[in-house]
Amino acid sequence: MTLGSAANLGLVGIGGPTPVDPARRDPEELRALAEAAGRELEGAPALEIARWAADTFGDRFCVTSSMADAVLAHLVSRVAPGVDVIFLDTGLHFPETLRVRDEVARRLPVNVRSIRPRMTVGQQDGQYGPRLFNKSPDDCCQLRKVEPLERALTGYDAWAAGLRRDESPTRANTPVVAFDARRGKVKVNPIAAWSQRDVDAYISRYDIPVNELFSRGYGSIGCWPCTRRTKAGEDPRAGRWAMFEKTECGLHV
Repeated sequence: MTLGSAANLGLVGIGGPTPVDPARRDPEELRALAEAAGRELEGAPALEIARWAADTFGDRFCVTSSMADAVLAHLVSRVAPGVDVIFLDTGLHFPETLRVRDEVARRLPVNVRSIRPRMTVGQQDGQYGPRLFNKSPDDCCQLRKVEPLERALTGYDAWAAGLRRDESPTRANTPVVAFDARRGKVKVNPIAAWSQRDVDAYISRYDIPVNELFSRGYGSIGCWPCTRRTKAGEDPRAGRWAMFEKTECGLHV
């Protein structure tokens, strides 16, 4: 089943940030919007939450995706065709992840923006030593994920993420809408209340692109050096940074 028309795959390198629209809302207005919406939309269907964000912020709203699947991108595209979907191309992704990104760009009515770090992996190795992800995964995530996201979000007032409360204890209290004080933006989590069964049902109903690695024993998919297969009984994110006291890359904390 075809999900949508062909879309552009925008490759964004180390250039400067997107120009800021002088008409953008200030942080205090965004905070008030987020706090009100967080109360009013708790318990609302995911599509209604996505529609509120699209109607409220228009072109200043985007989706972020790790390309584990295209559930969130597809959901938001139903109420905001052509929405920007930001993918952080760390240079350390599994080939299967990049194939999902390319399939999303080809099949869904969205604009995929593939954001790269300021340094290639080789340049990072030269400056910080090889395999920084083994020595200091927090620093590696900062360079290859967190900083690129900060740069990518410059031109937006709100962004959507695919966080779910059932993924891990650290995400159990994820709100459907909140103010991201660190970035001064509204963060929208339309599928926060969904279970894995809800996700699977949506994937089946709409023929959503899904990363092949899930069928090979991976419960959560990030960069290849820091991701392993999960074991029976583990939560889905147990395979991320398994050798470290680390559960998040820094994008959502």
